[in-house]
Amino acid sequence: MSRVQTPILTRLRLNSLAGRLIAAAAVWTVLALVGGGLILSSAFRTSVQGDFDSEIGDDLDALVAAAGHDASGAIHLQERYLSASFQRAYSGDYWQVTPVGNGKSLISHSLLDQTLRLGAFAPAKDGVAAGYGDGPDSQHLRILSRRIEFPITATAKPDDSRAYMLYVAADTAELDQRIAAFNGTLIWSFVVLGLGLIAAVFLQVRVGLQPLRRVTQALHRIRAGSARRLEGHFPSEIEPLASELNSLIEHSAEVVGRARSYVSNLAHFLKTPLTVLASEAEAQPGPLADAVNRQVVAMRRQVDHYLTRARAAGALAVLGSRTPVASVLDDLVRTLRRIHQDRAVAIELSCPPGLAFKGERQDLEEMAGNLIDNACKWAHGRVRVSAAPGGASLLIAVEDDGPGLTPEERAQVGERGERLDESVPGSGLGLAIVRDIAKLYGGSLDLGASELGGLGVRLTLPAIA
Repeated sequence: MSRVQTPILTRLRLNSLAGRLIAAAAVWTVLALVGGGLILSSAFRTSVQGDFDSEIGDDLDALVAAAGHDASGAIHLQERYLSASFQRAYSGDYWQVTPVGNGKSLISHSLLDQTLRLGAFAPAKDGVAAGYGDGPDSQHLRILSRRIEFPITATAKPDDSRAYMLYVAADTAELDQRIAAFNGTLIWSFVVLGLGLIAAVFLQVRVGLQPLRRVTQALHRIRAGSARRLEGHFPSEIEPLASELNSLIEHSAEVVGRARSYVSNLAHFLKTPLTVLASEAEAQPGPLADAVNRQVVAMRRQVDHYLTRARAAGALAVLGSRTPVASVLDDLVRTLRRIHQDRAVAIELSCPPGLAFKGERQDLEEMAGNLIDNACKWAHGRVRVSAAPGGASLLIAVEDDGPGLTPEERAQVGERGERLDESVPGSGLGLAIVRDIAKLYGGSLDLGASELGGLGVRLTLPAIA
């Protein structure tokens, strides 16, 4: 099954490089935007608060300028110098003059019959203290205050004076609205900016990791047999990895090739002494010669059997193996027609042109050749060979019109090379070898009845789409 996975949720798993990069970027983006938003919000609040206090300070200066006194130090105000907003009831702008000590406070018309409820004030700066308080109609007020003193000239006491606290207040509702509006705009702007940054990081990671996905896809093609090496151009950071992988693939193929050569040499080395022993036994008939002949036949069968298994097992280590089925079957059918032409066996072949075996050509030739040759030996005159795709597998069926086998005989044939009839030439290991090679490739061999009347053999092998 392919290991190239494409769903987005799979690509964003935190155990993947892309997921980690995107998650880390998202976390840092959120932290940076939250921190920046808090700083900007605080700076805006400070700026707006300063402007608001400056406006209230102007009204406080106007109140100080409008304040006068008489000889007794009593205060009187010329309200024509003050803002008209102090005349409207509950307008949000208020002033109040409170004598230090005892005395009745003077209030603006906007307060009607109420007074300011003062809260805590910060230490005075340049004679002006700032704080908060409550006004009429549950208004939250920003209040500035200043202390002033008037001299009392009606007495003979030197430095005699009367002190007053002047308060000017303004409703903070407008200030809060301006800050809330700014914060709302700031939040939505930063949300859009954050999503845009995360999307940009996602695209950057996708583009940046594209070469690694190309390497993964190239390796998948090699495993599937559609390529022999990593192909294409890669960035300078990935190029060494691609070169090393290609070198490793080439080295693996070279090692397997040498192993196959050694196996072939070993086969020739063993078969030559066995041939000599068989010839010597035939030249000197007798009980000893018969025993030697039996052992030589058994040794040949075992050599062929295990050398074929060793060669097929080595083929599995080669990446990128791909063999067109049609060309192999065409060559085998053409050859076996010539071999069995004296028996006039008709071999029918049906195979789609695009079908490919995920393995080595010589292994497919070994398996299909044994099956077709065995069918030709037992057929009365007709053999049918067909190949068809079956998902991730391919099915090769070989049928003949020979005597066939009973279910009990099918169970005996092929497992250990047991022969049921010595009249037909051969070692008897053909089906066993086919079964072993097929198992090495993850396939199977099944024996059954043929529609032609004889034996039907079905070989299932891995295919390449």
